[in-house]
Amino acid sequence: MNSVTVYTTTQCPYCVMLKNFLSEQNISFKEVNVETKPEIMQRLVNTTGQLGVPQTEVNGQWIVGYDRDNIMKALKN
Repeated sequence: MNSVTVYTTTQCPYCVMLKNFLSEQNISFKEVNVETKPEIMQRLVNTTGQLGVPQTEVNGQWIVGYDRDNIMKALKN
């Protein structure tokens, strides 16, 4: 069972594209909107060094940005 969490903001077009991609692939995921949870945004910056979204955690592995190939690779590991 894969664990996928997508960290997003409300105005992010790449976040929408990523969520649509996961849905099209029938990959279930949890979404966390960091605009409403600044403490989680700080955790992302501390973990990945990146402020941008989307950031996706797949089974403990971090993928920054709309990166379908690396997300699919992480799901296969």
